[in-house]
Amino acid sequence: MNDTFLKACRKEEVSHVPVWYMRQAGRSQPEYRELKKKYGLEEITRMPETCAWVTKLPVDQYNNDAAILYKDIMTPLPALGVDVKIQPGVGPVISNPIENMKDVNKLGTLHPEKDVDFVLETIRILRTQLTVPLITFSGAPFTLASYMIEGGPSKNYNKTKAMMYSQPEAWEALMQKLADMVITYTKAQIRAGSQAIQIFDSWIGALSREDYQTYVKPAMRRIFEELSSEGVPLIMHGVSARHLAQDWAELPLNVVGLDWRYPIKDARADGITKAVQGNLDPSVLMAPWPVIEKKAKSIIDEGLEKPGFIFNLGHGVFPEIEPAKLKQLTAFVHEYSAEKIAKI
Repeated sequence: MNDTFLKACRKEEVSHVPVWYMRQAGRSQPEYRELKKKYGLEEITRMPETCAWVTKLPVDQYNNDAAILYKDIMTPLPALGVDVKIQPGVGPVISNPIENMKDVNKLGTLHPEKDVDFVLETIRILRTQLTVPLITFSGAPFTLASYMIEGGPSKNYNKTKAMMYSQPEAWEALMQKLADMVITYTKAQIRAGSQAIQIFDSWIGALSREDYQTYVKPAMRRIFEELSSEGVPLIMHGVSARHLAQDWAELPLNVVGLDWRYPIKDARADGITKAVQGNLDPSVLMAPWPVIEKKAKSIIDEGLEKPGFIFNLGHGVFPEIEPAKLKQLTAFVHEYSAEKIAKI
């Protein structure tokens, strides 16, 4: 087992910087695109053997130091009574959006072994196949709530914020119900064999720090407090959330994910003492190799200034990125960081 990723999460000594990429499973791989001609995302996640193959494929092709389970943050929501469909080119679309306390009270409870047994079976299969750690994940309450209230993707989250401000009791009830779901869901993943949990709060950057602390942070604290005794590394990631990184660092988690807007050096100067993960802009991978190498080298140099660094993108792989560049980048990070570490 290559446990370099787990060691970096714990800020232990490593021989090279571990690498994995958000959305590395699927997206840009030609084999995956062929599969998608026949099956949709939801269908693939419900076929454990196939889903495990999709998850493992980038590890085999790129030599990454961790696998990330192929699934969507919407996966557990149907069990709560949320009518969600993934529409190609659009994303999650919900036909019964949450509008008030009555709607919140209608939400059900997740029973993982019954409702998402296919996810747990995929995890079990992967643990027999992988020689690197398996990361699994959940969406965070705010990001899940934003889809549930808006009815789909949003640019401004006006409806979400309106409920937060004008119906604080309904909002709090929704946050707690979703926190319960996240805890139940991720604990089931850990029991099935997950070796690290990443919580994606993709759209949390839409909130001010004051609003985050008031309306969201208590639920996040409860989630991480509940999971901290499970013995696996816990990772937090969001986009455009530099102003919240210090709040994340106060939570009982192991790794703070940084997007490309927030240099690692700045994060540490701001008092982030936990391990950090990031943070190459995915768009850089569309540039010529010398540009990619220069950017990656700068990130590695900053990351290695202190223990606890995992190389990743600042957000996810998108379809236009060539798999060959991800393979070349992984090799470069391994080789360059190993040389630097050997001299320390």
